[in-house]
Amino acid sequence: MARLALDGVAAGDLALRWGVPQCGLFRQLGSTLDALHDLGAQGAVAGTAVIAEEQTAGRGRDGRTWHSPAGGVWLGVLLRPGRVELGVMSVRVGLAVADAVDALLGRPEARLKWPNDVLLAERKLAGILCEGRWQGEALQWLAVGVGVNVCNSIPGAVARRAVALAEWLPAVRRIDLLDRLVPALVRLTQAAGAAALSERECAAFAARDWLLGRQLRAPAAGRARGLRPDGALLVDLGAATIAVREGHVELA
Repeated sequence: MARLALDGVAAGDLALRWGVPQCGLFRQLGSTLDALHDLGAQGAVAGTAVIAEEQTAGRGRDGRTWHSPAGGVWLGVLLRPGRVELGVMSVRVGLAVADAVDALLGRPEARLKWPNDVLLAERKLAGILCEGRWQGEALQWLAVGVGVNVCNSIPGAVARRAVALAEWLPAVRRIDLLDRLVPALVRLTQAAGAAALSERECAAFAARDWLLGRQLRAPAAGRARGLRPDGALLVDLGAATIAVREGHVELA
């Protein structure tokens, strides 16, 4: 593993570069999330990061697969918050990804689609998946998985719905995004103790909320009205507004 490098940066230098306790760089993994769960069970400390050049079994929400060829950012970070709502953490991670992308672009472009997508110009750039492991009611660790299309190819079957960052920034490197993203995710270790989104976080999400005002078929038939502080999606049914904590979004 010591011989591996990420965009010219030796694998052994990545942890120091980003201020994390440990960073594993692998040519190929089934899933960075699975690797993190193994590390968590072995007692790995908060901030431990895993990066795969390629994932062979990358996954998204609801068991969906995530195409993860060389050239993309396939990242996992281990957190050990005292308590957390997975929906809240997904929003926080989405904000960190969007901020990193906008910093590279030099202007606000990234949008967030509840519950876990980052979009550029209506097309999916990144996905987020947070998985916790509990012992009884006590959270032992949280594995945060982030997949970002950077310089990787986009399969023709999803080219209308997905985009790589290199389409917007032809000279972009994975390390450019990771230099901004990994330290931001590690800072969530401190923020993760807050079970609800702050007023500032809610406002930041609202400014990027791609669903706001759109008519939905699922997870409920109604109009999207933003988020609650616990990360639940508000849907206006007409006669009442409900809060949906999980589910797949379909536009009407």
